[in-house]
Amino acid sequence: MQPTKAYAALDSKSPLVPFQFDRRDLRPDDVQIEILYCGVCHSDLHQARNEWGGSRYPMVPGHEIVGKVTRVGANVKNFNVGNLAGVGVMVDSCRTCKNCQADLEQYCEQGMTGTYNAIERDGKTAAQGGYSSQIVTDQKYVLHISEKLDLKAVAPLLCAGITTYSPLRYAKVGKGTKVGIIGLGGLGHMGLKFAHSFGAEVTLISSSASKEADAKRLGASKFLLSTDKAQMKKYYGYFNVLLNTISANHDYNAYLNLLGLNGNMLVVGIPAEAPTVQPFNLLSNRRSITGSSIGGIKETQEMLDYCAEKNIVSDVELIPIQEINNAYERMVKNDVRYRFVIDLKTLY
Repeated sequence: MQPTKAYAALDSKSPLVPFQFDRRDLRPDDVQIEILYCGVCHSDLHQARNEWGGSRYPMVPGHEIVGKVTRVGANVKNFNVGNLAGVGVMVDSCRTCKNCQADLEQYCEQGMTGTYNAIERDGKTAAQGGYSSQIVTDQKYVLHISEKLDLKAVAPLLCAGITTYSPLRYAKVGKGTKVGIIGLGGLGHMGLKFAHSFGAEVTLISSSASKEADAKRLGASKFLLSTDKAQMKKYYGYFNVLLNTISANHDYNAYLNLLGLNGNMLVVGIPAEAPTVQPFNLLSNRRSITGSSIGGIKETQEMLDYCAEKNIVSDVELIPIQEINNAYERMVKNDVRYRFVIDLKTLY
């Protein structure tokens, strides 16, 4: 067993605190990674505070992990000591169901194994995440990271990046597509960057007028203030695709009305309360709502390679691990542009 330093939630009410636990010894197919940076996802906060239910403690959050390979198992062929590597939202799946066989492990019929707040496939070992000094993961779920990009700004690609890349690719967004990105946060700013890079006409839709300048800087050609009824009416039936990244409670119907014929609202944000949908707003213009969950390993590697080619990374604010509780409070207030990333060297 390998002693590992970390920060953990010990229950749903207390701040995260220093914590030590043991990573497993290397198996033949394992890669050991010294974690250099880990992004802070809003789902970390939700799970640490048990806002979705079912949280397991002690919990080491973090699933936007990048670092350097320090050891490899005997069967590992695609990674060498010293390589940059990443781990995202999952660390295992059944590998045999039709979805896993189709490189869609995130939809594993038996349920994927999350990087944290989960039990590994042995049925007893707690999976612990990236707010830690190292991680040991099967090579099949480890990703290659380009040396061309700023490593700390790559970390959020492992969740925020693939969560927005995958549905936009599924919807075949490209030149001539009119895309509306709903919300400009950790997910929204990545969706905006991707949609723009795919050649789409991109409009940022926000309830905050102060986001307009940043939206234009990040690639939006238009800005729609969702609290302005006249503007919303003007864009009735305008968009082919909406990417809904909002995690706060909100009215789906107001946004559905922005979709034209066969328009599709891609949902990646998770509100605390289930939204209501008026069936007429779906019947009108034959609209649809599509959910999407991260991406498979193959698609995540494709996304990382695309980002290296196009020089796409997240806008980040680097913090020491000791600031994680303050970062959570700031996230609740939307006080981050646009992703916190932890410098794990500050663990020592």
